[in-house]
Order: sequence, then C-alpha cells, then structure tokens
Amino acid sequence: MLKKKLLLPLGFILITLSSCNEFQKVLKNEDIKVKYDFAEKYYENQEFRRASRLFEQIKPKFRGKPQGERVTFFYANSLLNTKNYITAAYEFESFTKAYPLSQKVEEANYLASYAYYKVSPTHSLDQKQTTEAIDKLQEFINFYPNSEKMSEANDLVQELRLKLEFKAFEIAKQYNTIRDHKSAIIVLDDFISDYPGTPYREDALYYLFNSSYELAINSVYSKKSERLDYAKKVFNELLNTYPESKYIEKSNKLFKLIDQEITTFANN
Repeated sequence: MLKKKLLLPLGFILITLSSCNEFQKVLKNEDIKVKYDFAEKYYENQEFRRASRLFEQIKPKFRGKPQGERVTFFYANSLLNTKNYITAAYEFESFTKAYPLSQKVEEANYLASYAYYKVSPTHSLDQKQTTEAIDKLQEFINFYPNSEKMSEANDLVQELRLKLEFKAFEIAKQYNTIRDHKSAIIVLDDFISDYPGTPYREDALYYLFNSSYELAINSVYSKKSERLDYAKKVFNELLNTYPESKYIEKSNKLFKLIDQEITTFANN
C-alpha cells in the first residue's frame, strides 16, 4: 500500500517532466507544421501559456495565409487567458484590422474591450486606464447594439463608472477628513451635481452637511447667518431624501446646535 502511495506522485512528476521536455523540443523545432499542431493541441487543452509561446513564434509565418486568421485569434485569446491583458488587447485590435470580414471580428472587439477592463486598477490609483476601458466598451456597445455580449458589456461599463464615482467621492470626502471645510463644501457639492444617481449620494450629503455645520459654527460674524442657513438647507435635503438615513442620529444632534445658533444670532 505504501509503495502505491509513493508511486502516484512519482508517476505525476515523470509525466510532468516528460511534458516539459516535449514542449522544449517543440519550441526548438524548425518545422512550422509541428509547432502549429502542438499550438492547437495546447490551446484545446487550455494550456494557454504554452500555446501562446508557440503561436507567437509561428504567427509571422502565417501572415497572408488561410491559417493566419485562426493563429492570430488564438494567440490573442491565449494571451488573454494568461492575464497578459495589454498585449492581448493590442493583438485583438490588430486582428480586427487585419481581418475585418472575419466571423470572429465581433468577438475580437468585445474581448479587446474586456482586456482593457481587466487592466483597470483599484480605485485608489490613477484612473486613466479605467476611463480608457469605458471608452473601448462604449465603442463596442455603439457598434454592436444587437450583440449577445451587450448585457455583459453594459454591466462592465456600469462597474467601471461606479469605480470612478467612488474615487471622486473619496477625494471629496478627504477634504472633510482633513477639516478643509470650505474646499469640502465645493467639491462635495460638485460631486452631487455631477453624479445625481450615484449610490454615494447619501454619504456625500452627510459630509456636505457636516462640513457646512463646522464652517457655520466657527464662522466670522459677518458670514455666520448665511452659512447657518446653508447648513440647514443641506440638512433638510438629507432628511427629505433619506428620511431613514444611517446618519440621522448624528445629523439631528448637529442640527439642534445649528438651530440654537440661528436663534442666538437672531436675538443678537
């Protein structure tokens, strides 16, 4: 029984080594047909890293030949499946230009835009690539309005737009965090105007109210009345829009202080 247990991993190692030796031999083989056959075999077995290496080698040899379309598409898709997204996007776009009448051209356009989507970084980083991905997906949506991929493409665009919205909200909120309340009011107000349907609207309204409160309470006498009224206006908008807001308790406490200040200011 122990011998059988030892033989199983040993057999696996031998098969792996044999497979590696086979691949290395194919890489060095000068016969294009051999490389082509093995590239297809690896591709069908979803061994995309090996397939991409071979397709990269033979792709120039098939330029202008009937197999060129197939090799180019498989090469791009192998890159996509090995997470070489930037190169994959370039190869898919090259495919659409080289084979505009191909039955695969719509799929290639979608996969190119999908590769751009995959490059989009986390919200804390610069979002230039996110904007580029939205543009590419929107181009696909506009060009193929009846595509089977329409729903998926729209979902990806929505996801990327939400990422941009969250980035914009985090930047606006940061002004409140560092107590730069004048800037916070401007940036948060702009955010609410620019993204009227954003899921971060409630949060933005609360931080706008919070900064308005801080600015009004600590204001110079000549601007206090105006700033208190503005803070009250923001509070009412928050309360009317989100009557069960998660910030209602905090906001009510601040509003009572604002009301007291307004009364005091009026009496004075």
